[in-house]
Amino acid sequence: MLAAALVGCGGGSNGSGSAPIGGAPAVTVTPPSPTTGGLLPIPASVALTVGDVNAVLARAVGEAQARNVSAVVAVTDRVGNVLAVYTMNGARAIATLRPGTVGNTDLQGVAVPAAAAAIAKAITGAYLSSDGNAFSTRTASEIVQPEFPPSANTQGLESGPLFGVQFSQLPCSDLSQRYGQSGPAFVGPKRSPLGLAADPGGFPLYKNGTLVGGVGVMADGDYGFDPEITDVDHSDEEAIALAATVGLNASTDITADKVSLDGTTLRYSDTLLTDLVSAPASAPAAPVASAGSLTPITGYFAGTVLAGTPYGTEASGIRPVTAAEFSNSDAFLLTDGQGSPRYPIRAGTDANPLTAAEVRATLEEAFTVMVRARAAIRRPLDSRAEVTISIVDTNGVVLGQVRGADAPIFGTDVSLQKARTVAFFSGSYAGSDLLGATLPSGVPDPNVTTFVAALRTFLSNPAALTGTIAFSESAIGNLSRPYFPDGQIGTPNGPLSRPIGNFSPFSTGLQTALVIQNIAQHAGYVASNGASPDTPRQCTYLPNSPAGTKRLANGEQIFPGGVPIYRGATLVGGIGVSGDGIDQDNMISFLGLNNAGIRLGTISNAPMTIRADLVQVVVNGNPVRLRYVNCPVAPFLDTTTQNVCEGL
Repeated sequence: MLAAALVGCGGGSNGSGSAPIGGAPAVTVTPPSPTTGGLLPIPASVALTVGDVNAVLARAVGEAQARNVSAVVAVTDRVGNVLAVYTMNGARAIATLRPGTVGNTDLQGVAVPAAAAAIAKAITGAYLSSDGNAFSTRTASEIVQPEFPPSANTQGLESGPLFGVQFSQLPCSDLSQRYGQSGPAFVGPKRSPLGLAADPGGFPLYKNGTLVGGVGVMADGDYGFDPEITDVDHSDEEAIALAATVGLNASTDITADKVSLDGTTLRYSDTLLTDLVSAPASAPAAPVASAGSLTPITGYFAGTVLAGTPYGTEASGIRPVTAAEFSNSDAFLLTDGQGSPRYPIRAGTDANPLTAAEVRATLEEAFTVMVRARAAIRRPLDSRAEVTISIVDTNGVVLGQVRGADAPIFGTDVSLQKARTVAFFSGSYAGSDLLGATLPSGVPDPNVTTFVAALRTFLSNPAALTGTIAFSESAIGNLSRPYFPDGQIGTPNGPLSRPIGNFSPFSTGLQTALVIQNIAQHAGYVASNGASPDTPRQCTYLPNSPAGTKRLANGEQIFPGGVPIYRGATLVGGIGVSGDGIDQDNMISFLGLNNAGIRLGTISNAPMTIRADLVQVVVNGNPVRLRYVNCPVAPFLDTTTQNVCEGL
C-alpha cells in the first residue's frame, strides 16, 4: 500500500547576580495574583462512556447516510486511546496523502489505510484542544502551511505559527504509548498513525465544558489540507464529524474562530449546524446494524467499543505531581499508570552531565514563568498560559518533564521534540549523525545526508553542525522554511526545507526525510494486520548516541519554543516548551533557563558569541540574520514589564 534581517533576542551572559526578569524571585514560586485567577484550573474527572461513543457513531452515520456518503469514523479519548473505529458499508479502505503539484516528494501521494487517517483526525481534535481552546483539523490546516493564513492572496506572509507540528505524535515516537503494551491498557498519551492531521473532518468532544476526546471522519479518499482560507468549503467529512459532536460539542466561547493570532482569526469549521442534512439530536443510541460495522485496527482498536479514561487520573497516564516529585503543586506529569513518573527528574547521561538539581531548578523556574505568562490561544482573554516543559541531555535522554494541568496534549510530545532538536543541532555530532543516516536495510540514505552539504553551503560555513553554532528552535525554523527569509517570495528555500515547488505539509524537508521510513513501516504494519513489522519505538535511522538511543527519538520539530543549555561554553542539553503560543513557548524556555542560571550560577543560555542570531546570510544582495528567540508583548499578567528577553 506504500510508495516507498531578523534579529531575535540575542545577547550576552545569563546576567548572574541580577534579578530574574519580570520581577519574580529567583528561588521561590511567586503566588498567583488575583489577575490570574488563583491556581491553575484542573479539568473535571469525566470521560466518554460506551453510550457516548455509540451515540457519536450513530450521529456520524446518520449524517453520512443523509448525504449518501460512506465513511470511516474514529473516536478517541483525551489521551489518544481509540475507543471505536466504525466502517460504513461501501466506505473506501484507502486514503491517499495529497499528491504534489510537480511530482511527489517525501510522503506526497502515499496510500494509507483510511482508518489510520480517521484515527489521526480524531487524535488531532483531542490533542490540539483543551478546556480553554477548541481546535479542529481545519484549524490545524491553517497553522501549518507556508503562508499564514494560507491563500493565493497572502503570498509574502510568514508561515503558520505551528509550521511542522503535523510531524509530531508520530507512530515511532518513544514518548507516545502504544496499544497493547505491558501495563495498564489505557495509559497515554497514545501515538497517532500519521501524526497530526490537517484534513478537515476532525473535532474535539466535550462534556460540560471538559475536553474528553475527539472524532475523525475519512470518506473521500483525499487526505489533504485546505490551501485557500478565503472561500468556504462544503466538506461532507466535516459535516459528518460536526454532526457527531452534537451534544458533546465545544462551547462557542472557546472555538478557534474566537482565537486571534497576529491579527488573524483562526478557522474552526466551514460547516454550520444549520448545514447538516440529518437531525443529530434525534439519532439512535447506536448505528443501525445494516449501516456497517466496528472494525478492528491493528495496533489501535480490538473491535469492541470502549469507554474513555478520565484525564488527570493515574490510569490516563497524566496526573498531578506529588510534593516529592515537584515543588509546584499546580504541575502535572506523565505516569506509567502504576504510580511512578515516566520521566522523573534525573542527572544527564553524557560526558558533562546536567545534575538533577540543575534539571529541577530549570523546570521550576520555567514553570514559574509559565504561571505568570499571558496565554495566546486560551479563552477567556487574560488566562494564564499552560504548556509542557521538557529537558534532555546531549544524548537526547529525557531528564524531566512537567506540564500545566490543562496544557494541550500535543505539546507533551512536541516539547520533547523541541528540546532534542536544539540539543542535536547545537552539538558537535549533528553533521556526522546526519551523514550516518541509513535506510532500514543499513544502506546510506541520501534523502537525509544531502541536507548537511546544503546547510553548510547556505551558511558559507563548512564547520556548521560541529558544535560551533548554538541553534534555537527559532533559528532551525528559519532554515526549514520554503522561503528564506520566511515568506519572502523570490528568495531561495532554507537549506533544511524543500523548494516551494516540492513543498507541502507532507513534504517539509529534513523533518520529513528523517521519518519517512518509520511512517512507511507503520502504515505497512497497519495495512497488513500485523504481518509486516511495526516501526521501532525510536524515530529516525540516525546512529545511536553513546547512551544507545536515538538523539531524535520522537522526530525533529521546526517551530519556535526551545533553546540549548550550556555550562560556560559547553553544551549540556536542551529545554523545549509547547502548548500556548510560539512566543510564549520561546519566553518560557529562554527565561526559565536564564532564571535557573541566576539561581544556581552553573548553567545558562548559550554564550552570545555562538548564538545563531549572529549568523548572517546574504540573500539577493542583502544580509539576513537568523532569529534566536522572540518574546511576546505584554507577556505577564502581574506586571506591565515589556522587552523581557532583551539583553540576556
